[in-house]
Amino acid sequence: MPTVPTVTAHNGFSLPAIGLGTYGLWGDAGADAIASAIRSGYRLVDSAFNYENEGAVGRGLAASGVDRDEIIVTTKLPGRHHGTAKARTSIEESRSRLGVEVTDLHLIHWPNPSQDEYVQAWEALVQAQQHGVVRQIGVSNFLPEHLERIEHETGVRPVVNQIEVHPYFPQEEQLARHRELGILTEAWSPLGKGSGLLQEPVVVEVAAAHGISPAQAVLAWHVARGTIAIPKASSPEHQLSNLAAVEVVLEADEVAAISALGRSDGRLFGGDPASHEES
Repeated sequence: MPTVPTVTAHNGFSLPAIGLGTYGLWGDAGADAIASAIRSGYRLVDSAFNYENEGAVGRGLAASGVDRDEIIVTTKLPGRHHGTAKARTSIEESRSRLGVEVTDLHLIHWPNPSQDEYVQAWEALVQAQQHGVVRQIGVSNFLPEHLERIEHETGVRPVVNQIEVHPYFPQEEQLARHRELGILTEAWSPLGKGSGLLQEPVVVEVAAAHGISPAQAVLAWHVARGTIAIPKASSPEHQLSNLAAVEVVLEADEVAAISALGRSDGRLFGGDPASHEES
């Protein structure tokens, strides 16, 4: 089992460099996959209310046999629950679905700026943390202006912003801003999700140079840049392979060569947080 390095936020909260994404892991098979990943050494599990799998995550967590205190379970508040009262109920419902008394890390899934209730949603998370039912709070898909506004209006800075990051969309400027603020960057779709990224010649060449798979090369790129990758993996083989990427050390020129795949807008589905609306 590899020793997974951690990354630390402005308040001392730390996350492992690689976690498990669970979108698409549903039902009994999903719970079994999640339990397998935890037994293999994963200590960060990412879910969301809208993934409709918090129940499977909770069952996998319980079936893993690993001490609950060792695992950081993340979930996310959906757009339709941004109002203060709805947000409180949503947090309670997520705890019930997961089968936990406290959620370890609770995020706002999308800012939904035209709805303009993300500050109220953030206030609800702040209150939940104060009441001890949420340990750490953060956001997902927030732009720098959204981050600035919620901190200005509440005095509380998120510990995490989970955003789309992969070599086609390296997000250099936003990562730099996160570092300045001490906000951890979690990368969703870290492997480019069926985009052809893993067939790129530079990725294949870096992988060959280290005797690893292209997926491991991209995950090592994330580790080198300080982003926390959360790839989904259902089979024990893929889970172990992804986790082993933390042991791969890329040279600076290899990191730069992979980053050079970046495009002006390399988003996979056009989910621009300035306009995307999540229900």
